Amino acid sequence: MGVERVYVARLVGLAVFGPDGERIGKVRDLVATLRVDSSPPRVLGVVVELATRRRIFVPMLRVTAIDPGAVTLATGSVSLRGFAQRPNEALLVGQMLDAPVRIVESGEDAVVVDAAIEPTRSRDWVVGRLAVRIRRHRIGRRGLVQVLPWRAVTGLSLTDRQGTEGLLSVFETMRPADVAAALSELPEKRQHEVVDGLDDERLADVFEELSESDQRNLLAHLSPERAADVLEAMSPDDAADLLHELPDAESDALLALMQPEESEPVRRLMSYSSDTAGGLMTPEPVILRPDATVAEALARIRNPDIPPALASMVFVCRPPSGTPTGRYLGCAHAQRLLRAAPFELVAGVVDSELARLSPEATLGEITRYFAAYNLVAGPVVDAEDHLLGAVTVDDVLDHLLPPDWRDRLTDPDRTSEVSDA
Repeated sequence: MGVERVYVARLVGLAVFGPDGERIGKVRDLVATLRVDSSPPRVLGVVVELATRRRIFVPMLRVTAIDPGAVTLATGSVSLRGFAQRPNEALLVGQMLDAPVRIVESGEDAVVVDAAIEPTRSRDWVVGRLAVRIRRHRIGRRGLVQVLPWRAVTGLSLTDRQGTEGLLSVFETMRPADVAAALSELPEKRQHEVVDGLDDERLADVFEELSESDQRNLLAHLSPERAADVLEAMSPDDAADLLHELPDAESDALLALMQPEESEPVRRLMSYSSDTAGGLMTPEPVILRPDATVAEALARIRNPDIPPALASMVFVCRPPSGTPTGRYLGCAHAQRLLRAAPFELVAGVVDSELARLSPEATLGEITRYFAAYNLVAGPVVDAEDHLLGAVTVDDVLDHLLPPDWRDRLTDPDRTSEVSDA
């Protein structure tokens, strides 16, 4: 587009043209996604008013040029569905201009009079700077206008503009990893309010993405009974990792509060060292009997609740099908299943030659195993040919990365900006 900075107040009313020069409407506002931290919000698109007075949303990726007299769109269809604002979005002109803010360095109160959007190297647009007028208490004097970086003011983040109910509504639309990153940025009081408002299943998903320190701190806020309920809702391997970090007396007390069928696989995982295949594995991979059909196998891995790495293969075993299983026969890769006829038995497409991991396999051995066989999941089998579980590449990466890698994910000075959901 060639434009380095555009002030949004000057865009209102500009004509919007299609790629062939036809006039589509005029600019009414711009939409940005609010963030929990101090990072500049990403501009999502333009609110365009058609000749019929209907307002539609046009994504920024469709904007090819912003000139002093017009905005031009790229080739392609435009959705005529009416614009509807989401909870985590803000209208830059309608809601951000005239908003009260505070200047971080001086502590002075100010009002936003304009906002500048800037393109990034990734072709996104962000609200990089704000023009603010300092509030003067003396009647008849207008404060000076300053142009400041977004981070130089407070009062416009998601937590500043949303109550706890609003935050919970926004978090419902976000991935657990993004909720965890946002939660770690909140003050302790707001963290506790959000945690109290999340149901056990959702909180368990978020807990699995938190750093160890955040997990311990928030677990301490929960009552022992609710902490046990959340641990039951977590994946057994993640629950075992978390309990490993607690004092023995505390972890034993929580295990005692869990239902026996939920605590048993967690106890089994905790019997292995955390940096071995036995400690890293999940005891709930996709397991099928040899008389299951390919159609059944595909239906199982199509389940959206199964993580992608676990959905990459199914494991074929003699009964019983719960871990530890009966005799392990082999695995069937998802790609192999897709090439087979739906009525075929999985026993006919099973890969019985793929090497297995022993529960005592070290982290280095597991890493070499994945690299050698180009896999994202591998079976963990004991000496008696019982399938104990499966190790996935995400668990391996979690242990290979520095202990504070989740904290670094939300630190703008140490990593790139985390994209919004």
